[in-house]
Amino acid sequence: MNAPTDLAAFLAEQEKKSLLRFLTCGSVDDGKSTLIGRLLYDTKLLFEDHLAALERDSKKFGTTGDDIDFALLVDGLEAEREQGITIDVAYRFFATDKRKFIVADTPGHEQYTRNMATGASNSELAVILIDARKGVLVQTRRHAYIASLLGIRHLVLAVNKIDLVGYSKDVFDGIVREFSVFAEKLGFASIVPIPISARFGDNVIASSPNMPWYTGPALLSHLETVDVETALADKPFRFPVQWVNRPNLDFRGFSGTIAGGRIRPGDAIAVAKSGRTSSVKRIVTMDGDRDEAVAGEAVTLVLADEVDISRGDVLCAPQARPDVSGQFAAHLLWMAEDELLPGRQYLLKLATTTAPVQVTALKHKIDVNTLDQHAAKTLQLNEVGYANFSTIQPLAFDPYRESRDMGGFILIDRFTNATVGAGMVDFGLRRATNVHWQALDVDKQARAQQKGQKPVVLWFTGLSGSGKSTIANLVEKALLAEGRHTYLLDGDNIRHGLNRDLGFTDADRVENIRRVGETAKLFVDAGLIVLTSFISPFRSERRMARDLVGEGEFVEVFVDTPIEICMQRDPKGLYEKAKAGQIKNFTGIDSPYEAPDLADLHIKTEDADAATHAAAIVEFLRERGYIG
Repeated sequence: MNAPTDLAAFLAEQEKKSLLRFLTCGSVDDGKSTLIGRLLYDTKLLFEDHLAALERDSKKFGTTGDDIDFALLVDGLEAEREQGITIDVAYRFFATDKRKFIVADTPGHEQYTRNMATGASNSELAVILIDARKGVLVQTRRHAYIASLLGIRHLVLAVNKIDLVGYSKDVFDGIVREFSVFAEKLGFASIVPIPISARFGDNVIASSPNMPWYTGPALLSHLETVDVETALADKPFRFPVQWVNRPNLDFRGFSGTIAGGRIRPGDAIAVAKSGRTSSVKRIVTMDGDRDEAVAGEAVTLVLADEVDISRGDVLCAPQARPDVSGQFAAHLLWMAEDELLPGRQYLLKLATTTAPVQVTALKHKIDVNTLDQHAAKTLQLNEVGYANFSTIQPLAFDPYRESRDMGGFILIDRFTNATVGAGMVDFGLRRATNVHWQALDVDKQARAQQKGQKPVVLWFTGLSGSGKSTIANLVEKALLAEGRHTYLLDGDNIRHGLNRDLGFTDADRVENIRRVGETAKLFVDAGLIVLTSFISPFRSERRMARDLVGEGEFVEVFVDTPIEICMQRDPKGLYEKAKAGQIKNFTGIDSPYEAPDLADLHIKTEDADAATHAAAIVEFLRERGYIG
């Protein structure tokens, strides 16, 4: 048999093998990387040059004396090698005669919990390592909880470094008992405890003679035989549209990856959000048309009818549609250094849809050590909470427990584009399904025409003492003198009524501006020129307020006064109290102010007096057609 034939036969054999994706996790220095290195070494999947490099690196970076340091096979980053820890998620592929494997080695440090969640999101089994000398730690519990939350149903409890406790059965049994009590609430389908020594290979590939009391499987044999089939092809059909494929006038298809179920030409489909139905005319791939496609395959579907479909739509089985709602409850793992702020607008990415979203209510956060629920107003880095979400547009989704692809989402910061959270949909909220927009005969345009003006929000922002309220008050007086219809929303006054329940934490500031933005929107709808005078320290919330109204209906006025001058003025004595520690979360002292990058009007109060600036603002409104 020639070489090409040998290769073809080998590839055909590999294609028939099942694939197991698993991750290793646990507390720092529990031996995760060493275990993966040992698996690669003992399954003889290292080339000679790779092995030689490992031996050299072990002498330079190793922590195992004259022995090979197997962790270096996985710890590829220079920083990781120098510190002896894993920072990033390292993926490795290996295979045995029975199965193929993709293993994710995830970090143990608490600050890298988000990396662990990344590895868990695509895994079917988790190997949680525990240092036999240390027992069950907080990070052990954290990783077990996150693995459960992210849909992993099979767990291996690998009690590592058993050689350092004299291969003690009592130590092993004690750790297993403690972990089992904790894991009872997590709903794993299977938990298999195995005592191992990753460094010396005990119970990794084969049973160890050092532990005659252990009669269970070695780690590799369990990984080769554990049944983790998810049967995605047997679930209802789900097809998030990635791209409308229109290369010419004669072809229009919808491309994407099937998230669940199977599809054949002639099958009926529905568009989840619109409810429009059609049938599949063709299943197109790079290799030609197909008679059937199943979950996990990337295809282009050509429909029998012209249906309005775009990226983000979900094609589904008409008799088994996903939920469609703009509100849902979900678990959330917070992954950013800056805290979660309910009420702030983020971007949500679920399947192929991206939409603005707000956390409308943080119901509780979860103590990963005890699984107790605690009241919370925000989430910090690596904390897990349960919250209600509201999107600007309805989304099609399934509960995460039924579909990772249709129930898992990420949150993105709108300004930095950084991923700040990972969420798992629990269920849709049905609170407002009986509430619809009421058509009114008198609309915004009619109200504005009656008043002879164009409605707009003049949003004054700046530090306390900058002169916002003074200038806004003078602008309103000037407009009133011209017979204009106005209303001034002042930060101090609003906190005596509408927002009297809010404090000055970042979360409360976000909610303060959200309410004011919604109120200003109502005044614009009434055809008024509404002036708002608020510190509004965060760009994100000022952007949210702008997005609530129509194009051209929001004018940001940055009252730019240096903090030194604000502190000299200090009309209410607030800066002195803040510096003395009597007022917490005071903007400019112990809470930040994010100046506008490009305000519609930039007023520098050092250049002229308040009356001059007010007159300039009125003239700006005249020039832009807001007033005649």
